[in-house]
Amino acid sequence: MPAYTPPLRDFRFVLHETLRIDQRAEIEGYADLTPDFTGAVLEEAGKLAADVLMPLNAVGDAGCVLENGVVRTPPGFREALDALREGGWPSLECDPEFGGQGLPNVIALAVGEMQSAANMALMMYNGLTHGAYSAIHKHGAPEQKATYLPKLTSGEWTGTMNLTEPHCGTDLGLLRTRAEPQEDGSYRLTGQKIFISAGEHDCAENIVHLVLARIPGAPEGVKGISLFVCPKFLVNPDGSLGARNGVSCGKVEEKMGIHGNATCVMNFDGAQGWLVGEANKGLRAMFTMMNEARILVAMQGLGQATIAYQNATAYAKDRLQGRAVTGAAAPDKPADPLIVHPDVRRLLLDQKAWIEGARAFMLFGSTLIDAEHRHADAAEREKAADMIALLIPVLKGVLTDTGFDLTVKAQQVLGGHGYIAEWGMEQFVRDARIAMIYEGANGIQALDLVGRKLAMKGGQPIMAYFGMIRAFLKENEGHEALKQDYLDPLKAASKDLQAAAEYFMSEGMKNPDAALAGSSDFMHLFGHVAIGHAWAMMAKAAHAALDAGTDDADFYANKLRTGRYYMSRLLPETAVRLARIRSGAGPVMDLPAEAF
Repeated sequence: MPAYTPPLRDFRFVLHETLRIDQRAEIEGYADLTPDFTGAVLEEAGKLAADVLMPLNAVGDAGCVLENGVVRTPPGFREALDALREGGWPSLECDPEFGGQGLPNVIALAVGEMQSAANMALMMYNGLTHGAYSAIHKHGAPEQKATYLPKLTSGEWTGTMNLTEPHCGTDLGLLRTRAEPQEDGSYRLTGQKIFISAGEHDCAENIVHLVLARIPGAPEGVKGISLFVCPKFLVNPDGSLGARNGVSCGKVEEKMGIHGNATCVMNFDGAQGWLVGEANKGLRAMFTMMNEARILVAMQGLGQATIAYQNATAYAKDRLQGRAVTGAAAPDKPADPLIVHPDVRRLLLDQKAWIEGARAFMLFGSTLIDAEHRHADAAEREKAADMIALLIPVLKGVLTDTGFDLTVKAQQVLGGHGYIAEWGMEQFVRDARIAMIYEGANGIQALDLVGRKLAMKGGQPIMAYFGMIRAFLKENEGHEALKQDYLDPLKAASKDLQAAAEYFMSEGMKNPDAALAGSSDFMHLFGHVAIGHAWAMMAKAAHAALDAGTDDADFYANKLRTGRYYMSRLLPETAVRLARIRSGAGPVMDLPAEAF
């Protein structure tokens, strides 16, 4: 039976020694994030993840059942979500005006990683709810905020996002769901949505659906899409629940993984809904949810890699198999543990080095989200907004692509047992796979990065990113302990990234296919540089702790060993990615379609 250990020491190191969040008083709320405060929050969240959520992960894999229009979730799910509500966990970063705790995103994301690692399917009910909360909070009318936000904040009601239809996924311009205006100012929604996570279930009093639809006479394509709020149960003026709305679940999808989350076909049969924001501006409002959802999906990729790695490590230390080639490591036993073998260690170090670097990168990205909304200086808020817009596709695409790859490597450590359900590994693999697809498939993330984000504001954000890396290298050029192991590899990798960006700028206008053919390689090249930068920052913090004297020297020494592995074994992949990019569109587009 798999287990989960919350990485509390690593969170403390990244948050307070590397990013030093409690020393950044210019971001509202950060001064309150002392090590004692964040430690208490994360410890309690970790206990809940390990003791309540994790034991239900395998239970949830049995799936949800649709009975007479009601979706029954797996045993224990409702009670676990009740425990999350009672602990106030859904409200961590919500607005205090609506009952939230108002904490910065960085602490909520750290909590979310542990909860998602322990039970990804269960936590999706709350994740979608927060997305609905954010869209209404930013774009909703005052009466909509008063009606829905307190209940979404508390978790008493859950939320969904309804985009995809049977005939269109990424291309929302093909959307057909209709919204007929009514005399009372509401609309009647008619259409079908598919792949709706948490679309119907028995874990909340009400479900608040956010739905994309077209008003009659709206422009064609994405310019004619509006956003509507459409609750499962209509809400009376006094806040009590009224009649059942005309929205129902037609089917629960049978999926590869995340069986504990109800992925539904939702039928809107003249359901009553209300416009959120401006007519025909729904896509912009929905992207409030999508951008938030993408960093949460990045977190899911990291979380599944983390729990898979933990269990693979435990197995490798315990499983006896063969002898070390240099001589018996455990001569008193019939064989040595798997971890003595170099190739097993390679599999584990690939996981460990990437996970720790990706966690620091993700939390760094989260500080940009906080700076965008909470920084005292308006100019700094704009810079942070531009930087996180640039990094969102990198976070989503890289942390889910590689997160899935690493669950497979963890499975490989277990050999045949990794393929057997009772060991849990095959569920981590199946659950992780969806993160590469939903909230914008990773190919779309790469196209967004190359096609939109590089050119955003005349290239200012990407130039600012290069400037940040150069400034870090210059600031630490005299740090001899960092130079060879961290700064030199980071400098080389960042030059590869800059060369790739320059290639797109010079070739992209002449031959767009050349840019798009290399987009996925560019996204992963960028991800390696970002994680390499995170490792260089962590190495600097580790050296500072060792130089100052510490009772935890092994932690810092092992952090440096792990970082050196990343910089020497994983970061050099940037050169391969650059070579692929420079090969252009020819190798990709040359083969005629009929030859496939």
